[in-house]
Amino acid sequence: MSDLLIFVMHKQNEIGATPLMEFNRKKYSEETLLELYKAILLPRMIEEKKLINLRLGKISKWFSGIGQEAISVGVTMALDKDEYILPMHRNLGVFTSKGVPLDKLFCQLQGSFGGFSKGRERSFHFGTNDYHIVGMISHLGPQLGIADGIALAELLRTGGYSPKSKKPPKDLKVTAVFTGDGGTSEGDFHEALNVAAVWNLPVIFVIENNGYGLSTPLNEQYACKELVDKAVGYGMESYQIDGNNILEVYDRILTLRNSIRKKPRPVLVECLTFRMRGHEEASGTKYVPKELFEKWEKKDPVYNYENFLLAEGIIKAPDIEAIRAGFKTEIEKALDFAFNQDKIRADSAYELSDVYAPFEFKEVEQSNNTASRRFVDAISDGLQEAMKRHDNLVLMGQDIAEYGGVFKVTEGFASEFGKERVRNTPLCESAIVGAALGLSIKGYKSMVEMQFADFVTCGFNQIVNNLAKIHYRWGQNADVVVRMPCGGGVGAGPFHSQSNEAWFTHVPGLKVVYPATPMDAKGLLISSIEDPNPVLFFEHKALYRSITGDVPEGYYNIPFGKASYASKGDDATIITYGAGVHWALDVLKDMEDISADIIDLRTLLPLDYETISESVKKTGKVIVLHEDTLFGGIGGEISAWIGENLFTCLDAPVMRSGSLDTPVPFAPVLEQNFFPKSRFKKQLLDLVGY
Repeated sequence: MSDLLIFVMHKQNEIGATPLMEFNRKKYSEETLLELYKAILLPRMIEEKKLINLRLGKISKWFSGIGQEAISVGVTMALDKDEYILPMHRNLGVFTSKGVPLDKLFCQLQGSFGGFSKGRERSFHFGTNDYHIVGMISHLGPQLGIADGIALAELLRTGGYSPKSKKPPKDLKVTAVFTGDGGTSEGDFHEALNVAAVWNLPVIFVIENNGYGLSTPLNEQYACKELVDKAVGYGMESYQIDGNNILEVYDRILTLRNSIRKKPRPVLVECLTFRMRGHEEASGTKYVPKELFEKWEKKDPVYNYENFLLAEGIIKAPDIEAIRAGFKTEIEKALDFAFNQDKIRADSAYELSDVYAPFEFKEVEQSNNTASRRFVDAISDGLQEAMKRHDNLVLMGQDIAEYGGVFKVTEGFASEFGKERVRNTPLCESAIVGAALGLSIKGYKSMVEMQFADFVTCGFNQIVNNLAKIHYRWGQNADVVVRMPCGGGVGAGPFHSQSNEAWFTHVPGLKVVYPATPMDAKGLLISSIEDPNPVLFFEHKALYRSITGDVPEGYYNIPFGKASYASKGDDATIITYGAGVHWALDVLKDMEDISADIIDLRTLLPLDYETISESVKKTGKVIVLHEDTLFGGIGGEISAWIGENLFTCLDAPVMRSGSLDTPVPFAPVLEQNFFPKSRFKKQLLDLVGY
């Protein structure tokens, strides 16, 4: 199809031609019908201008929504301004219909500092709470789970809802989220719909079925007859509508919104449409049969609606020309503003300072009253204190309500705090982490318990690409703690025993906490919940019921990035964390002629370089000990930093002691051989004697 398609469409849809689709205005006023026209015309005119600028080399990339505007505009106009929409990269009409200022929007699209993401994101990969929009990431599916969280926040805000209750929630807001036909093949689609259905969340899932996922046709995307059929498996109602008919889209979404506000529930709406240009401009459309273009050109949503209004006498040709002239002036003015912005200047210090949401730690002093507590009980105490202090804190995880979780950390919480705040979840790790982020967008705090740290792989994308990056991308914090029962020593085999903390220390935007003592576990967990940034909180399972210590009563916190000394000595520095602290202490008990500093890092991101430096300068000999496998463990990063910054203080090479580079074995004799504990003793002797 020619690049001049858009101009051909102008010609084929002459003003005053008979509309080729049926419009049912029902009882909508002329004012409403005219507002819908203006709303659908504006994104079309912006796109026409953008395509010209693309050819002129003034913009670098564009994902066109030409031919699909009725969906974006119809959905947005049917919702209140303060109801959230989660669009995709072909939904310009969402942003314009929400009233996003064109000058700022064009700055965003041009990658200017004056946009919504300070030049760090392109096109519509951003959000803005001012306009109740949450943008996508390139992985597409994860935004569906975020919509679940925003909708859950609405249920919590309005006091919850029971299907048996005849009283509707007061002033409930509905959330709409977009996906494409290709996106329905992703696991996040299924997880998000399942969670929404189980929890009766007020979400409208909108599928833009435009016939192709990039170049992959529908028959290679799914085998069911219609996408609406997928709703049946989740017990959801669904509708298939003409996505090019703005009145049909507007009426269906408005009707559903009004119904859902009275009876909260998710609904799936499939909008049939067609993408008239390439997936993005560079990809072209050679793979699309010519007859499909000929069919859908006749169903152009803008010009068919325009001619309907003319036929109804609601608008006249001079009115159209006046509206177009006004939009043209507005677009040109906003583009001039965007094009004349100063070029972005890189400032490394500023970039580094903006990865995390601001957080001013305010110390809550520890009580003098203490009690002997097991490691697992200290974590439970910390969660309980946080639930009392933060009434906007929601706990989510598999089996955490009545059962109390597989390790009984939340036993009794459901009866104390209610099941609205202590929520059993389906086995949908990705959707639940996404929902946690959605809660953050609405001002809630959340804790997600991974039943085992190994299972985090099922939610990995949400953590490393959504939670970690969202503040840097557009200033939205992710107030989420993910609890990670980890580690071996309990004969649980390769899928329940991993120490996978190093996966996350590589990801800017996350904080990684790994306590070794009951006192630290409670105080650091409370700090994790206080911090508005995403925290991965690792809890070694073998320590749960084997380690006991004095724990201050009540609420207290411990700052991140502050290591502690488990012991002090002059012969060597042992840098470790978690179970490694106790291994090091045990080894030193058998080596009375050696004294060493044992640095318990407590947090791995951020790291306490000051304490490391202090000890290394004193002893001159260092070994880093961790349960994680040796290759790629955080010990390599710490060793490199010491070599680069403290080389002249060293009296021996920095040594590392980690587990074998194998999966964690099941048989106890193999598992003990996997751990570095037996090898560590010899390594320490070699280091001291170097």
